[in-house]
Amino acid sequence: MLARCLGRLLGRPVDSAALVRTRDTPSQTALRVVERARNVAGAFGVVRPPVVAGRVVLLVDDVWTSGATVRAAAAALRDAGARAVDVLTLARVV
Repeated sequence: MLARCLGRLLGRPVDSAALVRTRDTPSQTALRVVERARNVAGAFGVVRPPVVAGRVVLLVDDVWTSGATVRAAAAALRDAGARAVDVLTLARVV
């Protein structure tokens, strides 16, 4: 929802279905930083690589806690050919 609103405001395309979670993962809330990274490693994939290939992709997330989810999602986007991945989050847990 955040990405769609931002895309409309900026006049930029948004494909919220290009990146998908490829496996269920346990909740991150009770995990330590290292455990969070292990939990989401390889948990994302890109179903339409041509949408991201060669592009700078803006990954929009609601809350940044440890960064593990964003890093795993960005890795999947880069593996699919994204030239770079920028991240925008609405809030940060401190």
